[in-house]
Amino acid sequence: MTDTESHSGEERNTESATPQQSDLDYKINLLFGGSVVRKDLVKAVKGNAIVPSYVLEYLLGQYAASDDEATIQAGIDAVRKILADHYVHRNESELVKSTIREKGRHRIIDKVIVTLNDKQDVYQASFANLGLTGVIVEPATVKANPKLLVGGVWCICDIEYFHSDDARVVPWILGSLKPIQMSSFDYEGYLASRKGFNTEEWIDLLIQSIGFNPEMFGRRAKLLQLVRLIPFVERNYNLVELGPKGTGKSHIYSEFSPHGMLISGGEVTVPKLFVNNANGRIGLVGYWDVVAFDEFAGKKKRTDKALVDIMKNYMANKSFSRGVETLGAEASMVFVGNTSHNVPYMLKHSDLFDELPEAYHDSAYLDRLHFYIPGWEVDTIRSEMFSSGYGFVVDYIAEVLRSMRNTDYSDRYQPHFTLGSDISTRDRDGIHKTFSGLMKLIYPGGEATQEEIEELLRFAVEGRKRVKDQILRIDTTMAAVNFGYSDKSGTWSGVTTLEEDEYPDHYEARHLEAKGKVGSSAEPGSAQAEVAVATPVAPEVAASLFEGHREFQENQRGVSYETLLMPYLRDATSITIVDPYIRLPHQGRNLVDLLALLAAAKDPADEIAVTLVTKEDRSEYAQQHLLMLRDIQDSTAAVGIKFTVMWDETIHDRSIRTNHGWKLVLGRGLDIFQKGSGGQFDLGSRRQEFRQVFAFGITYIKEG
Repeated sequence: MTDTESHSGEERNTESATPQQSDLDYKINLLFGGSVVRKDLVKAVKGNAIVPSYVLEYLLGQYAASDDEATIQAGIDAVRKILADHYVHRNESELVKSTIREKGRHRIIDKVIVTLNDKQDVYQASFANLGLTGVIVEPATVKANPKLLVGGVWCICDIEYFHSDDARVVPWILGSLKPIQMSSFDYEGYLASRKGFNTEEWIDLLIQSIGFNPEMFGRRAKLLQLVRLIPFVERNYNLVELGPKGTGKSHIYSEFSPHGMLISGGEVTVPKLFVNNANGRIGLVGYWDVVAFDEFAGKKKRTDKALVDIMKNYMANKSFSRGVETLGAEASMVFVGNTSHNVPYMLKHSDLFDELPEAYHDSAYLDRLHFYIPGWEVDTIRSEMFSSGYGFVVDYIAEVLRSMRNTDYSDRYQPHFTLGSDISTRDRDGIHKTFSGLMKLIYPGGEATQEEIEELLRFAVEGRKRVKDQILRIDTTMAAVNFGYSDKSGTWSGVTTLEEDEYPDHYEARHLEAKGKVGSSAEPGSAQAEVAVATPVAPEVAASLFEGHREFQENQRGVSYETLLMPYLRDATSITIVDPYIRLPHQGRNLVDLLALLAAAKDPADEIAVTLVTKEDRSEYAQQHLLMLRDIQDSTAAVGIKFTVMWDETIHDRSIRTNHGWKLVLGRGLDIFQKGSGGQFDLGSRRQEFRQVFAFGITYIKEG
């Protein structure tokens, strides 16, 4: 895919009732026909039905799992009719009850919760929207669906009505109950079909299955989204995500899978979560694959010390006590919450766990977390980020992920890499579980190249390092760790967190304060250790400018043309910019941003000659391309910049060359910034350093 193609969706995509099918969508339907659905259909059928997405996709998967438009439309109509006829709206519950009475039997879609009436020795169901309670449930039904007892399950039920003169007899009878989730699937077929996709295509399929448009996410951003799925595919995985509001932190745990349970942090109790010692009944962790705690942050939140202690034991040992009996469970624990300060503020004044309730701001609890998703990197959810492409029906992929909890891929990196020798057992556990989870998600057959394995291993190490580095700020008795790995030749690769690279002064200052020294992510004495300490993040205005190569990570902030390019362009009177792709509006704006800096830095009475060498746009948008460049030429002429364009169809590499001896080789050209919201009140649209960047490199060469 060319640069132009990869960005075209940003500026040229138009909405239509029937989205044009991409090559990936065609392949998805070809290899997974019947198990995928167009992801924008949920919104089309949902209306005012307050149901999880997996309920709607369960129905869409039965009626609209196709790429034939007529079949899709018929399926939408069928699902709408099912919802209209059978979904119970709370404000219409009395009407539904009347329908059941008059017809004698009626099918409904509702959330069913079952309790044991020990006085009468019977199981009784309550229906969340219908408002019925005390409906008798057969023990066999409860045994087959134990989640009915803990949190409840969305079901398709047949309810019957039979009135009795005995006031003690409930007239409502449960005729049948079918949980809304898949009963079986072909796992071997799933693995076989996976082989038809390359890694990038498969990741995009998973992102579309979550409901997002992969074109709106970089590689690192996609991996962060996939980490949210690891608790579904990995047993006893402990994950935390803290960040700004509106980034979709809790969405996956409430909407994505019938095996996940999302509860408010304020509703957590020992009986609800682990065990009710009064009756011995097991709580949520005994029945659900994932238990997620929403709104978990809040310094002043009251917490139950007993709950914190039991949780710490469970997260470490996968077990909890019921009287004298010790019970094991497999539920993964996810903690999501909002932050009220930005990253540099937290690093300067406290740590990245600063928002947690005091009882959880404890090194023993934090040390049991396997990965910290940096929520501040995740973009705020916007309407254009949702996918209209095809993805797995969520209950299908939920069953696939659940079945893979039995496999372990944590050792798949060992033929190629060895973790650092001073990484502790608990650190290794966190790295291993994250690596295993990502392998199962992206390479379910276990087959990956050394480069692909290294990408996931490095990502897993970073997530655990983020946890450990913050613990070091809280508990000065813990030893610092050099996080990294060696390949079989002995070459060491140190791993840093992105915020460590972005804010080194604040990051290391707390280490100095806590430990009396600056930690390094490289082996002592290694070349990497010297580079990690000596290399600044961005070029400074100095007497001697830096020569050599620098890399910047995806999602990094604090980068601008002012610091990256201008120190090398000041005082030049002739500048040549070689970039084959200055075509789309956002690419033109990038160029104008640089020209504005050049204009502001020079004497108003001077002139600078700037030549752009680029490729001509020969598509249907060629006219807009020419008009954009002409507008730039007219605008810059007024401020003393002679801007000319040269066409060269042979160029590929990007560079900037000055007449006073500097050549800057640009990996991505000027197009280094990710697309933000673009709103007039977005700081990123006003100053570049507040925007996230794509991964890119730049080389500074002094030619004479």
